[in-house]
Amino acid sequence: MTATSRPSPAATPRGDAARRAGKRVLLAAPRGYCAGVDRAVIAVEKALEQYGSPVYVRHEIVHNKYVVKTLEKKGAIFVDETAEVPEGSIVMFSAHGVAPVVHQEAAERKLATIDATCPLVTKVHKEAVRFADEDYDILLIGHEGHEEVIGTSGEAPDHITLVDGPKDVANVEVRDESKVVWLSQTTLSVDETMETVDALKERFPKLISPPSDDICYATQNRQIAVKQMGADADLVIVVGSKNSSNSVRLVEVALGAGAGASHLVDGAEEIDESWLDGVSTVGVTSGASVPEVLVEGVLEWLAQRGFEDVEIVKAAEESITFSLPKELRRDLRAEAAALAEKA
Repeated sequence: MTATSRPSPAATPRGDAARRAGKRVLLAAPRGYCAGVDRAVIAVEKALEQYGSPVYVRHEIVHNKYVVKTLEKKGAIFVDETAEVPEGSIVMFSAHGVAPVVHQEAAERKLATIDATCPLVTKVHKEAVRFADEDYDILLIGHEGHEEVIGTSGEAPDHITLVDGPKDVANVEVRDESKVVWLSQTTLSVDETMETVDALKERFPKLISPPSDDICYATQNRQIAVKQMGADADLVIVVGSKNSSNSVRLVEVALGAGAGASHLVDGAEEIDESWLDGVSTVGVTSGASVPEVLVEGVLEWLAQRGFEDVEIVKAAEESITFSLPKELRRDLRAEAAALAEKA
């Protein structure tokens, strides 16, 4: 751990007493935005700057309430289905990816599209297509209904079977046990995924693993940091939205690592002060779609209650960046208008 101190707004008797009582915060690093989320959010901002409002976004660009509301204020319009986007408009696909049928729907509606799918999710899509072309049965480990799972399944619907945890393994049927491969939703916990893989291998000893680890680096790094702090924390606060799979997993990882308690909050306003009863060490982290401003708010809230000393729990360095979608280098508004005229 690398120690650092967070300056107190003012030295108070309460703050001095808190320090003597040994109150501290363990702050996970890395945390918050991953490269794929950063790319997607910037893509929406750049599209609004370049083309003006409205820019439509199919589903939440990332799973975070604060981010979505902030972008809505800037002029983004979030829709559930492509059919809700007026013909001749610009639509962006979220970081979670979409199935090929969604691209077809957009083309039919004469929409100009910006694909903000995370490149790591795109990698899984390409693996699904390749294994399907080779006539493998693909066992996709993930959560039913999650946007990423829907998008990946759509790449090869006749070859993919969803396996939603070890409980589903007994029901899996394949055509040829010598041609079976597993793929994974990128935002699952490593432990959760491997538990399912182990159960699958018991049923299908010739099960093939994908050529590279499909758990994304950001998911893995954030979970490692939480594991490192969990045993030392009486309470772990995870900043993230309830529909964020990787944020929900961080709560589970914290508890599994030995944290006394763990809670998911969208921001400081959702923290229950009673959670601090008998607590001297609080771990803080955030999901991969969470802006740092929300973490800062939680740290301020904790500092006001005597948790002023902050220690960084550093699990990894992250230097990965992704270039913005290539569509932002074109005049999409003109392309959309031209498509609409041809209709």
